[in-house]
Amino acid sequence: MNASELLANTLSADSATRQEASTRLENASRENYPAYMVMLASELANESGNPVVRNAAGLALKNAFSARDSSRQSHYSARWLALDGDTKNKVKHEVLLTLGSASAKIGSVAAQVVSAIAAVELPVNQWHELVEILLGFVNKQDNDNLRIATLQAIGYICEAIKPEVLTARANEILTAVIHGARPAEPSQEVRLAAVNALYNSLEFVRENFDREGERNYIMQVVCEATQSSSVPTQVAAFECLVRIMSLYYDKMGFYMERALFGLTVMGMNHPEEAVALQAVEFWSTVCEEEIDLQIEAAEAQEYGEQPEHESKFFAKTALNEIIPVLLNLLTKQEEDADEEEWNVAMAAGTCLSLLAQAVQDAVVPSVIPFIESHIKLPDWHKREAAVMAFGSILDGPDPEVLRALVVQALPLLIEMMRDESVNVKDTTAWTLGRICDLMINVVDPQVHLHPLITVLVVSLDEQARIVTNCCWALNCLSDQLSMIVDEDVTPATSPLSPYYEGITSALLRVTEKPSNESNFRTAAYEALTSFVSRSATDSLQTVWTILGTILARMEHLLSVQNQLLGVDDRQNWSELQSNLCSVLISVIRKVGPEIQPRADRIMTLILQLIATVGKQSTVLEDAFLVVGSLAATLEQAFTPYINAFLPYLYPALKAHEDTQLCTVAVGLIGDISRALGENSAQYANAFMSVLLENLQSAVLNRNVKIPILACFGDIAMAIGPAYEPYLDTAMGVLRQAGQLQPNPLDLDLLDYVNQLREGILDAYVGIVTGFKDTPKTQLLLPHVPSMLELIQRTLHDEDRTELGAKSAIGLLGDLADTFPHGQIKDLLLADWIQAQLRAKSRLSPDAKKTLRWAREMIKRATQ
Repeated sequence: MNASELLANTLSADSATRQEASTRLENASRENYPAYMVMLASELANESGNPVVRNAAGLALKNAFSARDSSRQSHYSARWLALDGDTKNKVKHEVLLTLGSASAKIGSVAAQVVSAIAAVELPVNQWHELVEILLGFVNKQDNDNLRIATLQAIGYICEAIKPEVLTARANEILTAVIHGARPAEPSQEVRLAAVNALYNSLEFVRENFDREGERNYIMQVVCEATQSSSVPTQVAAFECLVRIMSLYYDKMGFYMERALFGLTVMGMNHPEEAVALQAVEFWSTVCEEEIDLQIEAAEAQEYGEQPEHESKFFAKTALNEIIPVLLNLLTKQEEDADEEEWNVAMAAGTCLSLLAQAVQDAVVPSVIPFIESHIKLPDWHKREAAVMAFGSILDGPDPEVLRALVVQALPLLIEMMRDESVNVKDTTAWTLGRICDLMINVVDPQVHLHPLITVLVVSLDEQARIVTNCCWALNCLSDQLSMIVDEDVTPATSPLSPYYEGITSALLRVTEKPSNESNFRTAAYEALTSFVSRSATDSLQTVWTILGTILARMEHLLSVQNQLLGVDDRQNWSELQSNLCSVLISVIRKVGPEIQPRADRIMTLILQLIATVGKQSTVLEDAFLVVGSLAATLEQAFTPYINAFLPYLYPALKAHEDTQLCTVAVGLIGDISRALGENSAQYANAFMSVLLENLQSAVLNRNVKIPILACFGDIAMAIGPAYEPYLDTAMGVLRQAGQLQPNPLDLDLLDYVNQLREGILDAYVGIVTGFKDTPKTQLLLPHVPSMLELIQRTLHDEDRTELGAKSAIGLLGDLADTFPHGQIKDLLLADWIQAQLRAKSRLSPDAKKTLRWAREMIKRATQ
């Protein structure tokens, strides 16, 4: 079979043919990588070839350079960079040649390949001539396809590569892109490609945006593009404005006043929905930015500081212009609109909701007249829009400002659940859910609860999307109306107790339905889980009934597992098992140790489920979480089940490629260790061995390594001095991990280092607690300096998290409390510690409480 046939077969409708072709291509890649790359490039560049084959070749070539997994990406990059110069140049020549293909689609694929190669070579200072070549192509006025594909390649490169790699050429690249985006460009296709390239390069041109003259020109070109005769270009231009607002909010004051207010309001009224959607998205982005700035200002005020950035209140300034447009767009619903398809009415509702959070009380007088004048009109569009507007403004304004309005509206909304329009009922159910979630104090149990619950339960027999919102409303009602203040203390009764059995029975009936359209069945299970978790003592008998139903359903599903036909059946089966596991976990946590008489049946079912699903199923994670809950609840009484469960736990711990499963399995080690206490010492060697093995894995996601380190502390706290054989190894690993430094320019790494330090501090706390007040406390002394080193590093880091600071201070106090007789006095008297104890740093009330305790412990240990 030749290369063309093989590539064509990768797109075959027959899965066996497709799989065989893919396998043969992978083998070719491994056996002769240089020839494989040249073959793909030649097929891509073959102008007389089948477009389908050329497209497949281009995608295969791109995928040979880029991978989502970081370790695989490193392998791909190293493999390409190790190639001889002639092979690399041949591939690059063919790909660059293809940018000018007569087929625009093939040119676009070539642009992706150029970007993929650039992402590998440019950061290591190779392919210097690329930018020069691309800029030359952009200026080829006689070949629009070449210019379009080249602009696409430039955009992809700007998006994929860190700006500093191409800093020296930034001005030339921006000039080429802006040149193509001007109104004077004769080709609308080229102009569209240039605007899209500008969108991808907006972060890349940050320095240009800092310079007023260049920023003015960029903004002028983008604003002019919103008025293009080409709708796709208008859409792309508004997308640019959305991203510019997100990236450069601080610099937008001048442009908002001069152009953007008018352009975006006009855009929201545009007859083409695609344009209107982006114009609405612009204002949603403005609101999101200003909501974030509100939060930042509130935090700064709490600590007596000035916020780093200040709101320019664009949303409040434009309120009178944009509210009428948004309210009008709310009435543009289509009767049979696909729930999954985003439309202007949905976008307007989202924007109005964000606007309410951004401008708060100011939104109310602007919206209420619309609601009052539309909510009883004969046209369902107007009624539904009025209800949507009301629901959308419930989050943001002061609840006291809304209270009278909600009290007045609640009986009408309950009545509207009987509206003849499905759309009105659906939106009303959502709005009632919002009231239950945000304004529960307005719901008077004596007046509103019975009619409210009645319409929600009756509507569980309605269409799927209404059922979903009714389940959500009941869920919110349960969450917000429960009397539970402390999860460990169950109140004697609740306002929902008289309705508890009726509601849960209705939810169980919903969950019996075979389909899950609009996720209604999942929503019903989620509501059921809430009602179990929030139940009062006088409803516990119903909880036991629910448990019996859940276990019977699990048994039934296991009995029919061999009868499943096709992917859909298996997916439905797995989804049901996950839902049942969630309810089961809530029951176990609610009834506590009283679950013990049912524990044999539960563990038998869960072990059967684990054995049945295989390690690739997401159900496995849920089943493990049930085991963790049972262990935490039964504690020592979990011992009879441990040996039957461990053979399933170890393979999950070694499933390094499955991040989520491995994380849950690591958490289970902590659950089991805490549950069994000192009795878990017999398993500690196996646990520590597999955890240390996981830390050495090159495949395991780095985020799983954080709970692994924290798990060291769980095991040590459980077994105390019996942890001695693992102490030095664990402390060495923790010390080494704690030395990782963040890069302020790499936000992902910054976040990871913060979480890593929190995990290490948790581990240290667990280890110190395990050895404290035992004859082997002295074993910790050699490790105190490295613990203090991490505490210092954490507390001196301006980007530390609140939790990290509290954990560091807590560990400091624990060390002082563990050595109260001066053993580490000199270390505790270090200048940085004394300064930290006196500092008026930004700490939460909880962290300040910990700091006061730590001061006392250190004072006692240094006297």
